[in-house]
Amino acid sequence: MTRIDDTFARLKSQGKKAFVAYIMGGDPDEATSLAVMKGLPGAGVDIIELGMPFTDPMADGPTIQAAGQRALEGGMTMDRVLAMVRAFRDGDKTTPIVLMGYYNPIYSRGVDRFLKDATEAGIDGLIVVDLPPEEDDELCLPAQKAGLNFIRLATPTTDDKRLPKVLQNTSGFVYYVSITGITGAAAAQAADVAPEVARIKRSTSLPVIVGFGINTPDSARSIAGIADGCVVGSAIVKDIGEGKPVAEVLTKVAALAAGAHSA
Repeated sequence: MTRIDDTFARLKSQGKKAFVAYIMGGDPDEATSLAVMKGLPGAGVDIIELGMPFTDPMADGPTIQAAGQRALEGGMTMDRVLAMVRAFRDGDKTTPIVLMGYYNPIYSRGVDRFLKDATEAGIDGLIVVDLPPEEDDELCLPAQKAGLNFIRLATPTTDDKRLPKVLQNTSGFVYYVSITGITGAAAAQAADVAPEVARIKRSTSLPVIVGFGINTPDSARSIAGIADGCVVGSAIVKDIGEGKPVAEVLTKVAALAAGAHSA
């Protein structure tokens, strides 16, 4: 049982849906990013997705691309992202942290070294959006052997033939991408998402969390209501990018979390 598994078990016992928040590590600077991160659990966040800045983020829309660029220009590195996690863990031993990003920085570091450093820092899971299940020997299976959940994305184009392959070594939860396209590009519609979530749940006992296109408390409530929870990223990252104070960012997060928890 990982912290992710424990969190979903607790939420299920409480009859609550999960609220997952994404922030980019080091955006707009390391201190501000860490302050936001430390405040997320108190704002109602059940699982934190922490972005690893990368120069070529092909799945991300302009808002998160800009966040990654700000972080990189501020000198953010993999070492500093992991240092953020260690600093967070000094005060919070229970909130799950999922590193989300692309394979190139992991490959450059070396898989064995990355997994050792990530587990020692206090990471619980990985979402690596550009590493397909055909490459599970590369990172997925070693990560699970190291005690990390490897969380896979399913999308509107993941048909019934492809779905079993996507699910075969997934753990923690399934991340359903509600729209075809990049982050922040369109609004998720519960009527469109509900049949897809039901289809995935017929093939797995894992929780299904929906992300992309959720940016208001009402949309968090409606999407969480037809899944096991929801993810919000661009709406939070946008406020950070606009230079809003940490307290104001966390107030927005709390409203989004309340929406999801009321589903």
